[in-house]
Amino acid sequence: MKTVLIVLVGLGILSVVAIGVFVFVVQNVETPNAVVVVQEGPFEVRDYPALVIAETRHSGPRQEALSAGFRPLARYIFAKERAGDSISMTAPVMQQSTDRIAMTAPVIQTASDSDDWMVSFIMPSSYELDQLPAPDGAKVTLRELPAQRRAAVRFSGRSDDATLARQEAALREWMSARALEPEGAAIYAYYNDPFTPGFLRRNEVLINVARP
Repeated sequence: MKTVLIVLVGLGILSVVAIGVFVFVVQNVETPNAVVVVQEGPFEVRDYPALVIAETRHSGPRQEALSAGFRPLARYIFAKERAGDSISMTAPVMQQSTDRIAMTAPVIQTASDSDDWMVSFIMPSSYELDQLPAPDGAKVTLRELPAQRRAAVRFSGRSDDATLARQEAALREWMSARALEPEGAAIYAYYNDPFTPGFLRRNEVLINVARP
């Protein structure tokens, strides 16, 4: 009995330490400096500044394309296949389908095996586009996104296809009720690594808001 108690206490201490490390890491990873202009529960409207991104394109199911896209982007920022220094990791990793027709009604749309996806990392704000080292090869490209207003819904837990579709539908319904016109396909944003416990994860669905 005493041994079991010691083990449980040890596991509890390890859990507290793990959560502390997680909080420290998350707080020290740069995220986009967006300004929240509307907030209602998990829903927000944000104004994003211009962002420089590194991106790559992959086809297939969403999760497979995300994993396949992450690898060349990680090799780029950590200078594994190019000259120069490594670049600091930021959050979130973003994923957007290039195949889907923009939806204007709150309906659920799930990924198919033939979807084409863009996976991207946001570059640290200290870099201008022309200051970044050139990628080695054609898998990774660099470009600047213009300043954009986006609607967002934030959630924790799993980010499987069904959950993303449900959250996207809820966001589009919320936008429709507030006369916010969506523009383009939804962006899925992942802030944590796969080993982060579900209750600590931050996931988002983002949709650009059309300007008048």
